[in-house]
Amino acid sequence: MQLFVKIRVHSWLKHMLDLPTQRILITGGAGFVGRALCEHLRGLGCKNLFTPRSADVDLRDRAQARKLVATWQPTVIIHLAARVGGIGANRANPGEYFHDNMAMGLNLIDEARQYRERGGKLIKFVQLGTVCAYPKFAPVPFREDDLWNGYPEETNAPYGIAKKALLVMLQAYRAQYGFPGIYLLPVNLYGPHDNFDLASSHVIPAMIRKFDDAKRSGVKLVKLWGDGSPTREFLYVGDAARAIVLATRQYESPEPVNLGSGEEIAMRDLAAAIGRHIGYSGAIEWDTAMPNGQPRRKLDTSRARAFGFNSTTKLEDGLRLTIAWWQANKPK
Repeated sequence: MQLFVKIRVHSWLKHMLDLPTQRILITGGAGFVGRALCEHLRGLGCKNLFTPRSADVDLRDRAQARKLVATWQPTVIIHLAARVGGIGANRANPGEYFHDNMAMGLNLIDEARQYRERGGKLIKFVQLGTVCAYPKFAPVPFREDDLWNGYPEETNAPYGIAKKALLVMLQAYRAQYGFPGIYLLPVNLYGPHDNFDLASSHVIPAMIRKFDDAKRSGVKLVKLWGDGSPTREFLYVGDAARAIVLATRQYESPEPVNLGSGEEIAMRDLAAAIGRHIGYSGAIEWDTAMPNGQPRRKLDTSRARAFGFNSTTKLEDGLRLTIAWWQANKPK
């Protein structure tokens, strides 16, 4: 059951936040999405960006979250920090992925709320969620109103549920304390600076590395998980950064917002496209003993269009940029 009724579209866009004048705290700012977001913000003239690293601030520790907020005194917080990974990493670490993502968000949101009640000038809290929060068999395209109509896909349910709980927390805090939190639901992200470690990477960087390694070593067979039938929608990280900025400036509703590209592709077709871009000419074998994950993922992004977001990077172009970055930066 949703906590709030829908708010009329014109009320979503009540204010236009002048970001260059804000003190912006970005958790995970040195990570994959954080790099792209900071680059975009700096391009807009934002100079007061604070991007603490996990080695310096452990948000799972309530006292460290409190000190972080009190020290920086942000007017905007964008919470990107997360424990994330592909299907294999989710299967291996379900307890850690639930606890760490829940603890980081819970501590930061509540410390931001208390800071605001002590007179702090916080005017926006942005929480990045995950498409993994959607039910396994949600109708396609996924609409935000279907978020609670079923259990997530089992292999990443602990991660997805922990992230979804933070949506409920933000809505509850808005109702009780007037806390200005918004919640964004990006589809699968990819691009330069992604994680290419095969033990924890998502599907696009994993495929890129496998095909590239096979081509370099002359291997004529690449094994991939599942049967190749599941579909996914992907959003280029630069487009995701732009969407986060647009929402931070304009969106004010407690209702979650999907962020996606509108392009859906089957895993077998994705593998063929990546192999072609890399120049891999060998065979592909699908390991059907390994999980497929969610059968389909494609988002309805009409709510994001209300604040002006449309993806502009086509998958083929994004793959070329990502592959070029990997080939220039991979371990020698």
